[in-house]
Amino acid sequence: MSSKHHKIKVGISVGDFNGIGVEIILKALQDKNITDFFTPVIFGSGKLFSYQKNVFKIQTNFNYIQHPKEAAIGKLNIVNLWKDNVNVEFGIPTEESTKMAIDSLEAATNALMNGDVDVLVTAPINKDEMIKQGFKHTGHTGYFEEKFNKKGLMFLVTEKLKVAVSTHHIPVSEIAKNISKNKIKDQTRALNQCLIEDFCIQKPKIAILGLNPHAGDGGAIGNEEIEIIEPAIKELFDEGILAFGPYPADSFFQPEKYSSFDAVLAMYHDQGLAPFKTIAYEEGVNYTAGLPFIRTSPDHGTAYDIAGKNMADEQSFSEAIFTAIEIFRNRTEYQELTKNPLKSKVLANDNGIDEDLPEENE
Repeated sequence: MSSKHHKIKVGISVGDFNGIGVEIILKALQDKNITDFFTPVIFGSGKLFSYQKNVFKIQTNFNYIQHPKEAAIGKLNIVNLWKDNVNVEFGIPTEESTKMAIDSLEAATNALMNGDVDVLVTAPINKDEMIKQGFKHTGHTGYFEEKFNKKGLMFLVTEKLKVAVSTHHIPVSEIAKNISKNKIKDQTRALNQCLIEDFCIQKPKIAILGLNPHAGDGGAIGNEEIEIIEPAIKELFDEGILAFGPYPADSFFQPEKYSSFDAVLAMYHDQGLAPFKTIAYEEGVNYTAGLPFIRTSPDHGTAYDIAGKNMADEQSFSEAIFTAIEIFRNRTEYQELTKNPLKSKVLANDNGIDEDLPEENE
């Protein structure tokens, strides 16, 4: 079946249920026509969702199942991982809410790897509490890298602004020693390929930020730009990748500047995420690029301060769902086209790309 007509199954992990995770899931799925677009498969607890939909006065019916293979098209499916009652304490991470966050994530990820769901959307987790219970990673990205045995890239996306970060959840004191020429090159290559396959951008233009204030100011404020980042950009450009920079981060995030590029590679977490969340907070989506499977999430956390108050905005979570669906379709179509070189050449020609079609065999 063509990817355009395939009813995509969206796996959903519930995150910490004492935060806003279940609330934004319920709100994102409350439209009675939502299943016309995809089939939700939530990994959690029927009793938990029944309780919280009463709290938030949301009239939604669920199809409770024991295995994701049983998911029914046209229904909101919940894989009932926990059959016992759950104790909801809004605003407070507990051992129970943390354990369900881990169980939900692991079950949803296994379903993704087994092909029982097509994409995965993850609700916010509490990293500190999960680590206390034996979770080995400081976030989703490291977890998926280990599960899929491939390096991923934290990539925050909207239609107009896309920002990846070179280093993820590490202390600021360790950022400089975790940056290298080869790492930047590998990440930019992965970002370039992601833009081509997942976002249908034929020749992406990528801006790379400097590490130091004013991008090092010619070596007056650090040498990383001169010794690492500039050589990486030059070698990438020589490969045919349209990488530019390094740009000073403090002046880059102005519309007339960032809109000239298809994506940005920042050197560290807050350098990229702080301006991104300021510019695109409600619509931003966190996408783990470079992996064989598609995973997205909203660009916010558990928001314990508003949990249970019916104040959470579901827009970022809804954007995460539909971004995952769009990426799945784009990637599937790309894979279909690249399996058929003639069809790929015809499409390129139709898009105005100057490529000669192969001659027919005699």
